[in-house]
Amino acid sequence: KSSTNDDGPHRELYSAAALTVRYPPSAYAAQLSSAIPAPSLHELPKTTSLASSPSKSQSNDDANPTNNNPFHFDPTSQYPRPSLLTSSSPFSFLLTKWIQANSLALLEQAVEDHNAEHVATSPSLADSLSYRRCIVLPLDDRFDPPVGVFSHNHVQTGDKMSLSRNFWEAIAKSKAEVPWLFEVTRVEGVTSPRVQVPLDEFHPTSKNLSRVVGGALDFRCPENYAFLPHWMMKALGLRPRDVVDVRLVTTTPPGSAVKLRPHSNSFLNIHNHQAVLETELKHYSALTLGTTIPFDYRGERFFFDVVDLRSAPRGERVGTAKVQDCDIAAEFVRAKDEMEKMKNERDRKRRSAESE
Repeated sequence: KSSTNDDGPHRELYSAAALTVRYPPSAYAAQLSSAIPAPSLHELPKTTSLASSPSKSQSNDDANPTNNNPFHFDPTSQYPRPSLLTSSSPFSFLLTKWIQANSLALLEQAVEDHNAEHVATSPSLADSLSYRRCIVLPLDDRFDPPVGVFSHNHVQTGDKMSLSRNFWEAIAKSKAEVPWLFEVTRVEGVTSPRVQVPLDEFHPTSKNLSRVVGGALDFRCPENYAFLPHWMMKALGLRPRDVVDVRLVTTTPPGSAVKLRPHSNSFLNIHNHQAVLETELKHYSALTLGTTIPFDYRGERFFFDVVDLRSAPRGERVGTAKVQDCDIAAEFVRAKDEMEKMKNERDRKRRSAESE
């Protein structure tokens, strides 16, 4: 499956022959790696026969209900990488390659069938173009736009996604106003279980986040795929090749105020940090309550929890709000590292009092 608009990083990352997934260089990468262990050679399914006994297949389905989900992709099916040097025969090598490609092809076909049904039953052309079920992969620096483009050097420090061309056509048909916003949503019973990350007691709303709103980096992504920045993948607890719903949204209210919690107090020590914040927020079309967004400043990456979000004009608390082309007041609350120090000090005093 290919598109006439597939080029650059899209073709390289999308190719079923190049099944390598690049994980984000952060603590989240460790969580992904632990959640997706690479089995050793002897753990590869037997390749002498493509058939299996019905009773064994049925028992496996009962033990793991995700086996019955056509939208569930098992990342371990891509390991180990077949090699002619380690394969017992050329046939074994080719069969392993076929099995790995087949698992991905089945996922793509399930997503394609769902989207085809949506297009066939949509009441209008605009509606048929504005929604897709998508397989997600993480953006990396190969998607960085050239110098002179606004999002240059901000692939990971913005909310821009690489989407398929139908969304561009949906914008034209629906005459959506700038900023063009897209909602990425986990689907109950379809998206695989969340990647488990340590609970953040200072940011509890991030645990069950099911949707995020962002803008578009480009519209050159292959059909039925979407490429998301790492922080967005983490916010939704997604693995590479998880399945989500993506929809063009036009009802996101404009924002009036936002409260951000820096992870490090060192950001507040930057001279005129408020001006730095206003500059970096320009790379976000919208904000979602409960997310953790990154900024870069002088080669250092800072993270901020979105702990409160208000809409205009009445200042109601909302889950998502536009920040582009809005007069929004940004306020900092106590940094996370300071709160951790205060909590540790309170715990130390409590233990000392109990021991006395």
